Amino acid sequence: MKNWVLNMDDAELQAIRRRKIRELQRNFAKRQTKEQTDAVDTDAVLNQIFRGRAWEVFNAAGQQYPKIMMQVRHALVQLALAGRLKEVTGEQLYYFFRSIGLRVRLKTSISFAEHGKVKSLSEKIKSDLKL
Repeated sequence: MKNWVLNMDDAELQAIRRRKIRELQRNFAKRQTKEQTDAVDTDAVLNQIFRGRAWEVFNAAGQQYPKIMMQVRHALVQLALAGRLKEVTGEQLYYFFRSIGLRVRLKTSISFAEHGKVKSLSEKIKSDLKL
C-alpha cells in the first residue's frame, strides 16, 4: 500500500483530494437540505401550493402508496421551497401520479339534481324504473 502512495505524483493526489472534498460537500448539502425540509411543516408548505381537490388526491395516494408518498411529499416540499413549484391542482397531481405509474383510485359518485333534491345514480334509476 505504501509503495502505491509513494509512486503517485502530487497531481494525482490533489485530484483525489478534490474529488473527496466535492463528495463531502455534496453529502453535507444533501444532509442540510433534508434537515431544513424536516424542520419545515410540510403540510403548511403543501397547503400553500395545493389548489382545488389536490389534498383529496394526495391523501388518497398516501393511503394507497404510503412508502412512495413519503418521497413524493419530500420532493414536492423541496420544489415548493425552491420556488420551482407555485401551484398544483388536483387534476395535475392525479396526472402526475399516473405518469410515474401510480394508479390512484378516487372515490367517485354521480349525483342528479331533480325537483330540488340531490339523488345518487342508483336512486335516479330506481325512481325512473318505478314510473
